[in-house]
Amino acid sequence: MGKMIDGVWHAGKVTADSKDGSFQRQDAGFRDWITADGGPGPDGQAGRPAAAGRYHLYVSYACPWAHRALVVRALKRLEPLIDVSVVDPVMLDDGWTFATTRGGTGDPLHGADFLWQLYARARPGYTGKVTVPVLWDRATDTIVSNESAEIIRMMNTAFDHLGAAPGDFYPAALRADIDAINAPVYDEVNNGVYKAGFATTQDAYKAAATPLFARLDALDSRLTDTDWLVGGVMTEADIRLFTTLVRFDAVYHGHFKCNRRRIQDYPALERHLEAMLAIPDVAATVHLDHIKTHYYASHRDLNPHGIVPIGPDLPWSGLVNGG
Repeated sequence: MGKMIDGVWHAGKVTADSKDGSFQRQDAGFRDWITADGGPGPDGQAGRPAAAGRYHLYVSYACPWAHRALVVRALKRLEPLIDVSVVDPVMLDDGWTFATTRGGTGDPLHGADFLWQLYARARPGYTGKVTVPVLWDRATDTIVSNESAEIIRMMNTAFDHLGAAPGDFYPAALRADIDAINAPVYDEVNNGVYKAGFATTQDAYKAAATPLFARLDALDSRLTDTDWLVGGVMTEADIRLFTTLVRFDAVYHGHFKCNRRRIQDYPALERHLEAMLAIPDVAATVHLDHIKTHYYASHRDLNPHGIVPIGPDLPWSGLVNGG
């Protein structure tokens, strides 16, 4: 996957972060906040004012973390306010690139070839991972945030006065319940598939795969008699779970060895996934071709020849791009 050290890019394997066989995800390196009036963020982060056309979002269609931001951007109708660039789905020695041969858009802001160049521009001497999403501030020519969980909360409310669509995916009355769902879903599901897939010992793999399926079992039970995880309405908890579910049968089941069960084998989870995909704005953010190409062609230490499988057949593939 590679990383930057003192402002210099260094190539590396996706399993390079597996300490003692267990994958360790690094924290995001940029944590400023956008608010309606430019005031500080909820934890005192430096604030920037919401404004039409000021901010630019860099994403990969393949990445589940970036996908969160695309879903909220679509549901809040933020397309006229925040434009988007898409990286190439294949990530090899140069990390994420702005190649345009497989559906990437290039970088219209700076003409960069590689995403790491934007990190170097934002913070000379930067040390850390180069990840998507990246929320860029044109006015100050730097990165606001590369933490997806925080970017979706900025998008949720900061632009409402500028014509964003109504809707609150983190309502105050449900926040405690949403947070209580998000924590285990992040650790055991969103990140759990990576911990299983990037494990380099049997013990580390088992320590990730076992709680992953225990949590999916619990989520399936929770959704048996309800459409949504919290409060009978769609919240960010559903969005955060969705971006893993939509990749699970296509990629994580085989490529990451998360093969005890498919999402199709969980009636309530499959119904929940298809309910999300029945929302046209959500379905339009799914690019199955980018997803499969990225994982199978990029992770050469897991799939040395980069062969992308033709399957599986998915009941909802006709609803999404590249299905």
